[in-house]
Amino acid sequence: MGEKTVNCKVECVNGCLLGDDCPNREYVKQASRFIENTPLEKMLEMAEEARLRKLMSPAKWVIPEDL
Repeated sequence: MGEKTVNCKVECVNGCLLGDDCPNREYVKQASRFIENTPLEKMLEMAEEARLRKLMSPAKWVIPEDL
């Protein structure tokens, strides 16, 4: 059987199509470990720090090339 190619961002939005053959399986394990080992208060603190960093960063202007 040939290698099955799946665009996970598009095709797996309702769940993984490849199951145990998914090349991104390690990320699921890492995320599960993070959730199990990190207290909710710490996650909220991390989210608040990221929010404040984004608020304090300078605005990013996107100028179209065809001007």
